[in-house]
Amino acid sequence: MEKKIQKERAVAVRRFIQGESPEVICASLGKSRRWLYKWVARHTPDNPAWYDDQSRKPLTSSHRTPAEIDEIVEMVRLSLYNKGLFCGNQAIQWELEDMEVQPIPSLRTISRILCRRDLTHRRTGRYEPKGKAYPVLPALLPNQTHQVDLVGPCYLSGPIRFYSLNSVDIAINRCGIEPMPSKAAQSVLDAVYGVWKRMGIPDNLQVDNEMAFFGSPTHPRGMGPLIRLCLLYGVNLWFIPPAEPWRNGGVEKFNDHYRQKFLAKVTMTSMTRLRQASLAYEHKHNSAYRYSKLKGHTPLKALARSGQKLVFPNRKKAPQHPLEKPEEGCYHLVRFIRSNRKVNIFGELFTAPLETQYEYVVATIDVKEQKLKLFLDKIQIEEYKYRLR
Repeated sequence: MEKKIQKERAVAVRRFIQGESPEVICASLGKSRRWLYKWVARHTPDNPAWYDDQSRKPLTSSHRTPAEIDEIVEMVRLSLYNKGLFCGNQAIQWELEDMEVQPIPSLRTISRILCRRDLTHRRTGRYEPKGKAYPVLPALLPNQTHQVDLVGPCYLSGPIRFYSLNSVDIAINRCGIEPMPSKAAQSVLDAVYGVWKRMGIPDNLQVDNEMAFFGSPTHPRGMGPLIRLCLLYGVNLWFIPPAEPWRNGGVEKFNDHYRQKFLAKVTMTSMTRLRQASLAYEHKHNSAYRYSKLKGHTPLKALARSGQKLVFPNRKKAPQHPLEKPEEGCYHLVRFIRSNRKVNIFGELFTAPLETQYEYVVATIDVKEQKLKLFLDKIQIEEYKYRLR
């Protein structure tokens, strides 16, 4: 049928070119003059398929994103990628907001633009695990595990130096941000307590080996202010292995967002303004940032859907330093045992059993029993006297 129609079009045009009257051609074929003139106009001697049907798809769509928005999204994505910054949909959308682009495309629209332009490749060179069993903390429900880290020193216009204590709930990526004027003991207590007042008290708190977190290497058994605060509220405090920041990967990734999207974008001239802006950024992250692991939900939406009941501190202000020496509870250090079989507990060395060589162990300090207990794969393999001061 299709070949017959194409032959009819070719014959009609050939007869017209040979000088036959349009009226006669149309009458013999049962077609209108408009039909004839349409195919005469399409006739191209150099194109043997000129008589084929053309696509009826509209050249433009009222629902499609304007071409200039596509170009801007591509430009922003490539710029972020080439600078080694986060370049996902949310990062691009925030960048467009800062550029005051209108209209701001949705996250789904940005995803479609990146797919159309083949800009979905990921950056290579990520950390490759060594294959050793690592004691990972539970993170299935909100407030099971928080990761905490310090960013700084940073500087306000003035200049005024400050630090930021950032906390991330690993289960739902909910964050807490608390500016600190220094890393003094009371500042650490105020910051952690301030985060707990908004996020709730976690079951586990994971930190690196920052001296502000454990106390002083001169008095490794003195239990620093954060250790005492966690013991006071029944929180299991975990110290990751030295020189392995990826073990705190959740908060480290958030720190990059914090530097790029907050410190580099907001001009602040006072600690009051810094606190206000920090709370605003915290709320923006928790209420607007959508995570694929949360099935596209924001941290606050994921918290609401979980139905988890949070526990908050009962005091209005943080306890004052120095806190009383706790009488019970435990805190933990994860350590990788090398060939010398030494366990480093804040500068103090203990010899580990032979079977721990080239393995991760958990060193648990039991405050009530005044002992240091060594665990491999959750099995206690050694015990040392550890009198706290």
